[in-house]
Parts: sequence; C-alpha cells; structure tokens
Amino acid sequence: MNGLFGNMGIAHLRYPTAGGSANSEAQPFYVNSPYGLVMSHNGNLVNSPDLKQYLDAEVHRHINTDSDSEILLNVFASELQKTDKVRVNKEDIFNALAGTMNQVRGAYACTGMIAGYGIFAFRDPHGIRPLVLGTRHRADGSKDYMLASESIALEGMGFTDWFDIKPGEAVIIPKSSMEPTIRQVVPRQAYCPDIFEFVYFARPDSLIDGISVYRSRLAMGQKLAQNVVKRFGGIENVKKEIDVVIPVPDTSRHSALEAAVSLGMNYREGFVKNIYVGRTFIMPNQKERKNSVRRKLNAMSQEFKGRNVLLVDDSIVRGTTSKEIVQMAKEAGAKSVYFASCAPAIRYNHIYGIDLADTKALVAYERDDDSIAKAIGADGVIYQSLDDLIEACSSSTIPDVKNFEVGVFTGNYITGVEQSYLEYLEVIRAQNQRHKEMGQRAAHAVSKVLNGDQKAETDIGLFNTGDYS
Repeated sequence: MNGLFGNMGIAHLRYPTAGGSANSEAQPFYVNSPYGLVMSHNGNLVNSPDLKQYLDAEVHRHINTDSDSEILLNVFASELQKTDKVRVNKEDIFNALAGTMNQVRGAYACTGMIAGYGIFAFRDPHGIRPLVLGTRHRADGSKDYMLASESIALEGMGFTDWFDIKPGEAVIIPKSSMEPTIRQVVPRQAYCPDIFEFVYFARPDSLIDGISVYRSRLAMGQKLAQNVVKRFGGIENVKKEIDVVIPVPDTSRHSALEAAVSLGMNYREGFVKNIYVGRTFIMPNQKERKNSVRRKLNAMSQEFKGRNVLLVDDSIVRGTTSKEIVQMAKEAGAKSVYFASCAPAIRYNHIYGIDLADTKALVAYERDDDSIAKAIGADGVIYQSLDDLIEACSSSTIPDVKNFEVGVFTGNYITGVEQSYLEYLEVIRAQNQRHKEMGQRAAHAVSKVLNGDQKAETDIGLFNTGDYS
C-alpha cells in the first residue's frame, strides 16, 4: 500500500457467486472509457442476461466475464458516456447513477472511482446489501472518508463517525473538495436488509442498518430455546432428553450460549476450530466441503461421551457440513444428537449475493424435518420459525427497517418472481463446473508431460516438451 501513489482507492474482499472463481472475475473491475472507471460490487443483479444483451446490441460494450459486476460497471459507463464531455461534474455523475439504477435490478452496494475526479458509492433501492460511510478526524483538522459493507471495518480503522447509506441513495466525494454529497437518486422501494447477514454472514460486532448483529444472535438463541421446549413438549422433557448444549463454531456461539441459559442447561465447547480453514459452505464442491469439515473442526470426546447433545448451528444449507458434524459427535461418544438451527429451513436459492446452492442441492428441498434429520444422521432437528427470526433481528429503535429480505426461506423475493434468473444461475454454475473439470484434466495432462509421459491427454500451449537436460 505504501508503494502506491495517490490518496484514494477501492478494494474488494473476494467472494465469487454462482460458483465462479476465475481470476478474470476478481474485483474491482476497470474500464478505461469514459474517463477511467473502476468499481467494486457486493450483491447480484437478477436481470443480468437482459443487461448483457442491451450492452452488446445497443451501446456496443463488450463483456469479458460472467460477472454481473462487470455488467454493472459497463451500464454505468454507458450512462456516463451520454454526457459527451471532456470532464464530468457532480450532477453528471448523479444523473448517470440514476440512469444505471433505473436499469439494473437486484442487490447492490457499490463503491467506485473516476480517475482524477473522486470516489462514488450507491445502494440498491431495496437496501438488500449493506453500505456505510465513515469519517476519521485528523489532528491537523482534515478528514478521511471510508465506505464499507460493515461498520466494524470502519471502527477498526478509527473512523468514529459513520452512518448507513439508505436504499436508493448515492454519495460522491470529489478529490477537489474532499466533502461527501449524498443524494436520493432513485425512489426508495423498500428497506429490507438481507436477514442472512444477521444469521451468518456479518461479524457479530457490526451494526447492519443500525441493528446489532450480536444482539440479534442472542435473541435468536432465546427464540430457539422456546422452539426446543415446544419440540419436546415442555422443559422437563427437554432436560430428560438433553444433557448439554454445544455450538458449532463460530457464528452460532452466542446463540447457543443464550439458548443454554434460557433452557437452564449446561453449555460446553465441544468442537475446537482450526482457524486456518475457511467457511465451508462457499467451497466449490461437495468433496471439498466434506473434507474441510474434518480439517476445520475437532470433537473433544470428553464433552460428548455418554451424553445426549443439542448441537446449535446458524443454519443448515446443503447438509454436508451438518452430517459430518453429527457423525463426529457420535464418533466422539454422544448417545444421541439433536441438531438445532438458528434459521428456518432453507428451501430456496439465495439470489442476492450469497452463493448457497442450487435449490435441489439444499437438504431441506422437498423434505420435512424428520427426513432432514435422517439425511444428516441426527436424532432430530429443530428449526427456528421465520416469525421468530424476524422478531430477533428487529429493533424498536430503528423504525425505518420494518421488514427483511427472506426469499431464501420462502421463495418470495423482494424484487419479484425471478424464475428466469434462477435458470440462468444454473446454466452459469454448470459452465463453471465444466471449466473447472477441464482445468483439472489439463493440469493432470501437464503433470504427465513434466514427469516424462510421451503424450498429453489435451493440448498444452504453455510448455515445450523438449529435452532441456
């Protein structure tokens, strides 16, 4: 960082969606015309195919990847191109952002930069993905500004004054004045943060649209305890059937502890997490997810042996991780294992920027609770109700946020019926899987050539197989 010139920049924490992880899709994306534009995007556009057709047929801008972030940048570039000016001003940029937001549909929280001009950012009119702006005061009286998806990113860098960019709003920070201007560029259609941020994705010490993620997860634990009591027909029966509450690290810890306190039961850390293994649900294939669970978690037999265990996790997605965890608990000596989820059953695809799985790959797809329990090897599953989850994430002190995006649980998405986009996602995932398999075969062929085999299975253009001895 110290070797870079200038005092403005944007970055992106890599998280590919729709199964894609090609280096060409790494953000930020850049186009040199007009003016030199760069953009980072958190979210998914649900009308990507139509936009790609528009860019090709009408404004003649070529898209190189499957990333909707590249599409979004080019839609903005085409809007800004309409000014036909040597240099743009603030009004031009706001107008271009309004034109962009009127064309794209879906979830987006974006930061961008115009070469030589400054920084801009904008948020979708439903407020699905989070975006905050913070200020840091320097000793000489000057100010620094920073935009991020989570408040903790600002707090960790000493930005004390921060607030949420609201749905449909945009902010511009020119290099010349270093003062942000915020404007409602398109009408707010709703204020519906994605509830999965609170369930799993966000850090507990963040605030999302003014709502504490930590407090929400405590409330999830309280509500989950009530569901456990209902499931067993009373607290006396719970204490007969369950000896200990154990969380699945890390996201569920606060909920599990609060559930144990509410139930008046022992709470124990039964799994030790290897911090060097990443989140398993975003890993690209089933085998890798399964193997990673064993590398990620180790069960302590002292906490499981001879006990009836209630495992608490934030959610159950494909069931791969849950099944391995249940099996690990039983291998460690647990007599029975019940699995409780802080979220309701996930039966639908997440289309707004969190790549869970195709609908048919979800363990809850067309299954009831007993079938899910059988699929993951548990003696029973207990799910949070959707009403309880919404109540847990709601705050009486934040009147603006009355609803949440919950399509992953209900199939009713805030932007409407998106069947064509779901079909498009399946095509993209299939393509990415084929490309990955081709890449693995090519790598295998390279290995054979380098180890002296006479003929490669595929053409290899990067290696000369001559004898260099």
